[in-house]
Amino acid sequence: MMLEFLESEQINPELIQGIRAYRKEFPTPEDLTARVPVPHFHYYGKDVWEEAIAALLCGQNLLLAGPKATGKNVLAENLAAVFGRPMWNVSFHINMDATGMLGTDTFKNGEVEFRPGPVYQCAVKGGFGVFDEINMARNEAMAVLHSLLDFRHTVDIPGYDLLHAHKACRFIATMNYGYSGTRELNEALASRFAVIQLPPISMESLDRLLQDEFPRLRKEPRKAFCQIFKDLEKKCQESEISEKALDLRGMLDAIHLMEAGLEAHKALDLGIVNKSFDEYEPGLIRDVINLHIPGNYTKKDIFED
Repeated sequence: MMLEFLESEQINPELIQGIRAYRKEFPTPEDLTARVPVPHFHYYGKDVWEEAIAALLCGQNLLLAGPKATGKNVLAENLAAVFGRPMWNVSFHINMDATGMLGTDTFKNGEVEFRPGPVYQCAVKGGFGVFDEINMARNEAMAVLHSLLDFRHTVDIPGYDLLHAHKACRFIATMNYGYSGTRELNEALASRFAVIQLPPISMESLDRLLQDEFPRLRKEPRKAFCQIFKDLEKKCQESEISEKALDLRGMLDAIHLMEAGLEAHKALDLGIVNKSFDEYEPGLIRDVINLHIPGNYTKKDIFED
């Protein structure tokens, strides 16, 4: 199904053929099929797709960088699904260390055993490891992965053996500049990734996303929601409002609330407006919403029967 989607997006046929060859060489292990993601959303963007597929086929790791609401996690999940690989997701934070990634010793039946972490399991079983918000972890903690991420594809587990990564294994990292708690990425770490800068979602892609997610959504309100998001994006770029309002997940959640029967302005308050705790910013966000949404916009105005 995902390969059919790539064909419909007119992705380079040679790259699609490369994926088929990869999947033939590395079939999904039966005991890990539950870990192969089934994406809820599709990522739209032909150029980004081709860059990401080419890098992964060449055995490189990917770093997906870009501003908020560009679909970094959606693309990572889509890539694991396209290649038919089990996925391990590792959410990074300030206290992340080697034991949280590779594993640690534990007691079992009165004996010390090694309990493998997500990165260890991903490397051994040939999965796709997603490092979510990689720049939230300390660079010192990430140094333990350097040998695993470069040409060596190995890592020494203290007290145990040398881990050799499976040939099918790939790592995909995501990062967001400007989030609280983030830091500059170490050059030694960044050099081990092919970096893709994801562009903001286009009006056309946003419209397709809403059509896919809400098939009964009428054309006029769909265009209005797209325009609200793009207007908020422009205000963020011009520093008129903070990025808290630029929340695509919040927009989708708000439309789900409208589908459940909540009035449009109340739903958008819950999904977008109330996420800003500034004294004046919510008023600016509501001005954008009021520009495109009439005063009393109910379910019957938004969705077809």
